[in-house]
This record gives sequence, structure tokens and C-alpha cells, in this order.
Amino acid sequence: MKVMIVVTHLLGTGHLARATTLALAYKKAGHIPCVVSGGMPAPVLENADVPLVQLPPVRSDGVDFSRLLDAGGLAVTDTYMDKRETDLRAALAQFEPDVLITELFPFGRRILRDEFHALLTAARQMAQPPCIYASIRDILAPPSQPKKAQFADDVIAEFYDGVLVHSDPALAPLEVSWPVSDKLRPKLQYTGFVSRPPAGPHPDGTGRGEVIVSAGGGDVGMPIYQAALAAAAQVERPFRLLVGGAEAQIRIDALRRDAPANVTIEAARPDFRQMLFEAAASVSLCGYNTALDILQANTPAVFVPFDEGVEVEQGLRANALAKRSGIAVVARADLSAARLAHAIEEVIAAPSRDQISDSFNGAQRSVEITFADWSTR
Repeated sequence: MKVMIVVTHLLGTGHLARATTLALAYKKAGHIPCVVSGGMPAPVLENADVPLVQLPPVRSDGVDFSRLLDAGGLAVTDTYMDKRETDLRAALAQFEPDVLITELFPFGRRILRDEFHALLTAARQMAQPPCIYASIRDILAPPSQPKKAQFADDVIAEFYDGVLVHSDPALAPLEVSWPVSDKLRPKLQYTGFVSRPPAGPHPDGTGRGEVIVSAGGGDVGMPIYQAALAAAAQVERPFRLLVGGAEAQIRIDALRRDAPANVTIEAARPDFRQMLFEAAASVSLCGYNTALDILQANTPAVFVPFDEGVEVEQGLRANALAKRSGIAVVARADLSAARLAHAIEEVIAAPSRDQISDSFNGAQRSVEITFADWSTR
């Protein structure tokens, strides 16, 4: 079957990475995927072996998702958005998918409702309409007003065959972040988490016994790195800080000036996921992909959730996961050397938690669900 996945990432690339992982699962199963991306071009797609349609890109103005900027950083115009809608409908007509998947919408991306509505209407008017599914992660941004949840319910009822919830309901049911109505509940299909295959232990044992701190780059990560440096002076263990993002070397040099002797500071590494299998503990943000990497490796973990602006997704996810042994949460407002050091020692000393290896096949399960729907039509 031909599968079109439509995604627009506005801040990070998590939505795009998940859409790409889904596309690769369809390709591996012998189907024909196509990703339509409306966000800024990103390496995660440039390096993926799946067909790509790039719409005129947009991004958010920082954490202000009510204001869209174009590739040049200017506020988008009606003409610019009309071009996106035209290109999106053209991609649908040319590809003629058997399955259409929208990433996040209508549970989010309401600012793009016009182009999504045009897409969904055109899909339903095709000679052979596709099966239509929404694809959502474990934790959503809770609706700030009841009308937003009602909007999602109404759009799902009008256009969608189902909602692929990429979560394990035993760990993070959708109700943690979203009011699931009686109207919506029958549409939900839990797939398990959409993740890459487990990396497995590091062949060289790199990271063994270390506290590995990974918090991206820029202003988001620096408070965590600085607290980790101070905590390392109180914890008799080797620490390794992995620094990513633009201008990583500048931040590395700055952090090294104040680093205790038991701390190694270097650029983010491609073998990070393997190092987690060896680590004594991890300190990190709590994005979807990072959380999955830690759960797969079964690493004791301290999450410091990203909570700028009105962001609550990572905090909700971290608190849900902290019900399991060996996971602690330190809110950004409570972040200090003493609090972080205590949390690190606490998760290391906790009993080993049960592995949940059967919850990471969300991409394959999504293929099976949609194929079963399509093949019985």
C-alpha cells in the first residue's frame, strides 16, 4: 500500500524523527511510504532513505506556537500559507495514498487547521479515499480550553478511521495529558512506543560506571550541565557531559574551565545510546526519544524536564515514568547541585526495574493496524 505521512515540526525535530521512523517501518514491510514535511529541512530526513515532499517551511517563534515564521525568520503571509496548502493538495493528488497519516493534528498544530482541513477534504473526495489515521506521541500538550478537545473530537469523528497512540497504556495512557471522551475512546489504538531498535551494550564498554549528562545545547541545556558540574564535586563517580547543538565547542570550553577532575566534557556522540547500557546513571531532559533510549537501556535516570513557556509535555512524561524504580524527576526550578547529587545517588541505589522490551515495536504495530484496515476494505 502507498502511505503518506504529513508532519510539520515547529521547534525540535521529535515529530519529524517519529514520522521518519514510521515511514521506514512501512518501507521495511514492503509498502511505499512518502513523507510530506512542512517544517524546516533537517538532517533526520536528509539522511533517511524515504521519498520526501518539502512544503514551504515554517517554524515557531521560539516557544510561541501562535506565531509562524518562514525560512528567513519573517512572519508568514497569507500568500505563503496558500502556497503550502496548494502544494499539499498537489502531493496528495500525485501520490494517491491508500493510507494517510497526520502527525499530531488535530490534537495539535491547530494553527495549521486550514491546510489540514483542505487535505482531509480532498482525501475524502478521492475516487478511492484512503484510510486516515492521526499519529500522536504518549504525552500531548493538554488543551488549555475545552473547545480545543472538542475540536479534536469533531475532526476525528468527521474524517479519521483511527488514532495511533504511540505509547504503552500501562506506562502513559493518553488520559495523563488529554481528556479522552466517550466519543474519542473507540478510535484509539495503542501501538507501543515508536523507537529505533535497541542499540545494545557498547562494544568497548565506553561509559561504564559513569553518570552521563546529555541536555542538548544552547540555553536549554546549560543550567543542567552547570548543576551537573557542581554535583560531580559531591558524588564519587566519574561524570561525562555530552554537549550538542550549534556552537557546542564554545560551551564545552566554558564548562571545562570549572570542571572537577572526575568530569569528562565532550561533544555529543553517535554511540550515546550504547553508552547508556553501560552507565551508572543518566541525567537528561525528558523528550520522547530520549526517554525511550533510557527505557530501552534500563538506565537509572534523573529527568530535568524542559518547561519553558507553557511547555508541560516533558514534565508529564517524566512524572509518569517516575512511578517506576530507578527514575527521579528534578524540576528546573528546584535544580541545584545538592538536589541533583541526591537524585543521582537515589536512582543508582534503587532496585533494578523490570524491562519493558515488548513496548518498543510501535512502528511495526502501526503498519499492522493500518494494513489490516486497508486490506479489509
